[in-house]
Parts: sequence; C-alpha cells; structure tokens
Amino acid sequence: IFMVLSLLSIVYGALRCNILAIKIKYDDYDIRVKPAAYLCIFMWRSFEIATRVAVLVLFGSVLRIWVFLIVLLNFLGFFFYPWIIFWLSKSPFPENIEKELSRVGTTIVLCLLTFLYAGINMFCWSAAQVELSDPDLISKSQNWYRMTVYYIVRLMENAFLLLMWYIYRTDFYLYVCAPMLFLQLLIGYCMGVFFMLVFYQFCHPCKKLFSSSITEAL
Repeated sequence: IFMVLSLLSIVYGALRCNILAIKIKYDDYDIRVKPAAYLCIFMWRSFEIATRVAVLVLFGSVLRIWVFLIVLLNFLGFFFYPWIIFWLSKSPFPENIEKELSRVGTTIVLCLLTFLYAGINMFCWSAAQVELSDPDLISKSQNWYRMTVYYIVRLMENAFLLLMWYIYRTDFYLYVCAPMLFLQLLIGYCMGVFFMLVFYQFCHPCKKLFSSSITEAL
C-alpha cells in the first residue's frame, strides 16, 4: 500500500512538473491543458517510473555491487552533460541568477540545479531540460533528437539490466515466471513511451507551435 501511495505521489509530482515546464516554456500564451493531456502524462509517467524502479530493484537484488556503479554512471553522466554543452557553447558564465550571489555562490546554485536534474533523469525524462547558456537556465526549444536518444538508450539499458537479472537470478525467484516478468517490464516501458508519443502528437496544449511534430522528427 505504501509503495503504491509513494508511486502515485511521485507520478503526481512528475505530472505537475510537466505542466509547469510547459507554462514556463510558453509563458507568452494562454495555456489550457485538457483532461486527455493529464491522462496521457499520468500514464506516461506511471509506466516510465514504475518500470525503471522495478528494473533497478531486480538487478540490485542479484548484483548488489554493480547496481551502485550503474546508478553512479547514470548520475554523473546527466550531471556533467549540461556543463559539457555549456562549455562547448563558449557562452559567458551566468551572472543574472541572483545579484547578491558571488561567482562561487552562483556555481553552487548551478551545481545544485544540475544535481536535481541528474537525479530526475536517472528515473524519467526531465520535463524541463537544463541549459546553462540560457538566461532562464531552461531550454525553450523542443529537442526531439535528444528525447529520442534518451528513450532508445534507456530501453536498451533496461533490457540489459533485466537480462543480467535473468541470468544471475537466485532461488528467491524460483516461483516467479522470469521470462514473463522480463517481457512485462519491457512492454510496460514501451507503453510509457507510447503514451508520451500520444501526448506530444495529439494532446500537447501548444503542439501548433512546434516547428515539427514528433512523428515527423522520428
């Protein structure tokens, strides 16, 4: 019961972040989110987060040391990604976050922001993409390529982790239909991607402002 309540609260938080990110990106427009959009976001985040957590738990139950390495690599990759993009862009260091902050204080704030960004992206696609070169620190463009790469790599990673769990599973899972569970988790993640595609293709409140639809980008 507590696990279900925790999942629902996290999914609700992800849903609210999605809506907030849309309002921040398109603050010049009157945003009206329809019930179908809420439903798509809820299903998208439910499948995505639940399957990701389940995959990590299963993998960690048989390869406890290696799960820390997987989590650490994921976290460091997403933590340094915004900084690498920022350094490659050769943009000036952000100075307009807060006038009272020194350069060191600004750096700490940006590190905390990328820390939160990395933590979110370990489990699901972040609703707001951090862009340190932007004055608002949030990317205003819809990068279909980055999103596509994220979900393809994440699906491959989940499949690999499940395969390792299947190979090294212990007698604890003797009465569990491992192939069926393997298939259910992969299908569950694909269902999350499906609802995400439906949301951006049909239910996004600002889909008319996109330069290209997600199906065209794919």
